[in-house]
Parts: sequence; structure tokens; C-alpha cells
Amino acid sequence: MATSRCFLLLPISLSLPNCNANSSKRQRRVHNHASRITCSSTTNQSQSAKQELLNLMADQDRGLKTQKDPNKRSSIIKAIDDMAVLGSDMVTTGDSLSATWRLLWTTEKEQLFIIEKAYLFGTQTGDVLQVIDVEKKVLNNVITFPPDGVFFVRSNIEIASPQRVNFRFTSAVLRGKNWEVPLPPFGKGWFETVYLDDEIRVVKDIRGDYLVVERAPYQWTE
Repeated sequence: MATSRCFLLLPISLSLPNCNANSSKRQRRVHNHASRITCSSTTNQSQSAKQELLNLMADQDRGLKTQKDPNKRSSIIKAIDDMAVLGSDMVTTGDSLSATWRLLWTTEKEQLFIIEKAYLFGTQTGDVLQVIDVEKKVLNNVITFPPDGVFFVRSNIEIASPQRVNFRFTSAVLRGKNWEVPLPPFGKGWFETVYLDDEIRVVKDIRGDYLVVERAPYQWTE
């Protein structure tokens, strides 16, 4: 009805173009506004869920304390699952995966054992890192022992899906200030980055372990 009245009141040469143009503009404005609302809502949800996860992990000493607190573990894993839902449509195996990632929290027993027991070897654990280069198809898992010690495991990687990366260990090295001990490679598997942004990355792996890392403010190299 509105279109008919517009056609009757205006010259023929102007009526249809103006009505359609105005209608199209209104539709575009509504669509753009709705898109902004949806994007803003999703962003707000992600930020809220991420902050909840970070708050839960903040006092957990990279996961050491969580081992003795099943309720806290359950809460953190639920928060991780919430992040995975928000990241379900993300492609997390592109160039943005390449970085030096620093450990915030994990359930991986081997890493936690080394972090906890490093004092037995007269040292303490520094940063625990994952160093990924998607283009070169390499991954280094790194545990540092300041000021000069480091243990790292080299791996080759292969992108398997929008969120999954397959890996195969190729070698390992325990290195001090003036010495180095090579170790044989061991194992293969996969991990899925279920959430990724400019600050953090949330991971599940083949063994059912969880990993939350942040982008380190430096680039680790051998």
C-alpha cells in the first residue's frame, strides 16, 4: 500500500526509483545495524568468557595448584568449553597461530612435573613456551631454566583441519650454558586450538589435556 500511494502522488519518473532507493537504504541500515549488534554481542560474550577463564586460572600457578583442587579444575574446564563454543566457527590454524606462546595453565602432567620438581636439579622453571611457525611447519615445546638452561622438543606439524594440527616429535635437547645433551625423538599426536585471538590461545589435545597460553612479548629462538 505504501508503494502504491507513493506512485500516485509523485511523478512517474521519480516515484519508483525514490521508493526503492529509500527502501533499499533503510534495509541496508537495518542490516548493518543488526550486524553491528550481533558482532558487538559476540565480542562482548567472548571478552566476558575470556575474563572468567583468566580469573579462574590467575592463582593456579600454571596448573600446579589445580592438581589438588578438583572443583577448581572442573570450573576451569567448563570455562574452556565455553570458549570452545564461542570459537567453534574460527579458523585457528592460519598465520595467526604462528607465535611464541607462553603457558598460563595446563593439565599436562609431564610439564607440571618439571615445573614443580626443577628445584631438585638446583634450578627453577622459567617460561614454558610453544613456538609455532605455520609456514615452516615446525613446533618447538620449550621449558626454560634461567639464566642459561633450556629443554626443548622439536616437532614437524601438518595442518589437518580449520582447528586441528598434527605433530610428530623429531628431536629433543637439554642445554646448559656450555653443554648440550641430545635426546631421541618420541611420539606424535594432534592438538586443536578451540579459541584464538590477539592475546590468548585455548587448546585441547589427543590425550584430553588442556592448555591455555598467551602471546609472549618476545620471540624465542634456538
